[in-house]
Amino acid sequence: MPRTSHDPVLFWDRYKPDRDGPSPPPDATAFEWTQYEGHGPGAELLGQPRTALELGAAECREASWLARRGVHVTALDLSPVQVERARRWWKDVPGLTIEEGEACSFLRASDQTYDAVYSIWGAVWFTDPEELFPLVAERLSPGGVFAFSHGETPQHLQGRRPVYGKGPEGREMTVDRWCHPPEVWADLAHGHGFRDVRARCLPAPADQALGTIIVEARLPA
Repeated sequence: MPRTSHDPVLFWDRYKPDRDGPSPPPDATAFEWTQYEGHGPGAELLGQPRTALELGAAECREASWLARRGVHVTALDLSPVQVERARRWWKDVPGLTIEEGEACSFLRASDQTYDAVYSIWGAVWFTDPEELFPLVAERLSPGGVFAFSHGETPQHLQGRRPVYGKGPEGREMTVDRWCHPPEVWADLAHGHGFRDVRARCLPAPADQALGTIIVEARLPA
């Protein structure tokens, strides 16, 4: 019997498994692109959207933050465990819709458009950009913002790479991750019709090692 399995739903079901924990107080959440609290830019990268879609929202902290400020937010995640927890945590937040599904399938099935589509260490990092980027472009309003972030990756780890984790009974699990430096992300965005692309690696705070790649792009108005 193989000891390694490729099951993205189960992989993300087991991510941050404290599903029965209490919801954080609203004033404890913020809009963060990095893993370091208060480090780097915030929601201003999205401009002033009326509607937004988050891809790979997990706990939906940023989505709930936006919704509490009047943005109509759809938060999408592949994992039913993550979705159940987020719906329980943020059930009283108006303007927030939490959906379960895979990013490309959701975008193909929808005819809704958004002023902003974003992902914070989420689905953009774990989906083939050649498939995802044109679908995002179809669902963005003219002039809309596409922005995402993920962890800095070593230069020798580029392209599609497996990420390993532990599944049931100690079985090794994998999920695919797309590792690109900022200049490659910028080329991909330009190639799929985005403009005003800014891609960079934000260095980590002085006492930390891992920086954050942040990409911003717009559709032509």
